[in-house]
Amino acid sequence: MFSGRKLLIATKHEKEKVIAPIVEIAMGVSCFIAHNFDTDALGTFTGEIERKDDPITTARKKCMHGMLITNVDMAIASEGSFGPHPTIFFSLANDELLLFIDKKNEIEIFAREISTETNFNGAAIKTLNELKDFAEIVQFPSHGLIIRKAKDDFAFIEKGITDWGKLLESYHKFVKLYGCVYVETDMRAMYNPTRMKVIGRATQKLVDKINSLCPTCNLPGFSITNARPGLVCSLCHQATRSTISYVYTCTKCFFEKEEKYPHNKQVEDPMYCDYCNP
Repeated sequence: MFSGRKLLIATKHEKEKVIAPIVEIAMGVSCFIAHNFDTDALGTFTGEIERKDDPITTARKKCMHGMLITNVDMAIASEGSFGPHPTIFFSLANDELLLFIDKKNEIEIFAREISTETNFNGAAIKTLNELKDFAEIVQFPSHGLIIRKAKDDFAFIEKGITDWGKLLESYHKFVKLYGCVYVETDMRAMYNPTRMKVIGRATQKLVDKINSLCPTCNLPGFSITNARPGLVCSLCHQATRSTISYVYTCTKCFFEKEEKYPHNKQVEDPMYCDYCNP
């Protein structure tokens, strides 16, 4: 279905470096990027341009516009978000969403990877020692930095700082001009190797979904849509919150299949039971 076709990776931040090798091997496609497509028009991490839509809508717009200007019918786009982890308290997370669209076959498949492996951070800096401590924590200079006047100031920003000379020069300039400095991690993919790794894992999830075919209609995207709790406790035999089955659903014909005991165990340890270990 995909072999030999061209696939656009809709990015201006070098995400193709991790996406293309995985996708080309798994799907047999030829990946390329559009140098004249400014994906920042749909929103920037630094806030100069606000992202108006949710991540999947933004990724879809990237795919659709990219395919239009390059005259191809397949595209992949990535959209990242950073902030508190949805389930792990007091932990920051990188939430990466990848969307694949094949207009020719009317297929749309997405994958998501949420990881606590992120250096996402920012701080108001008052001294050189504070600057050096912050830089060390966020893995500078292998990971880029951004300097601005204040956290919510979008007018004066210097991005993509990756060496100490430039960092110190920018710091002294902002102190002299504004009397204050806010330093944050540059979360654009080409300046953030940690984020690139998360994008790579999301890409693998995506191609696994694409290569999973529906038993009924034989189209890609047959994947897990629900995890049902209820694995019984080995001691009291009450249902626990642990997964007893996965539900797979086709995105095209909506055929469903339930796979019981996906973790190859039919009972749960009492330590995970709300009755035995409340």
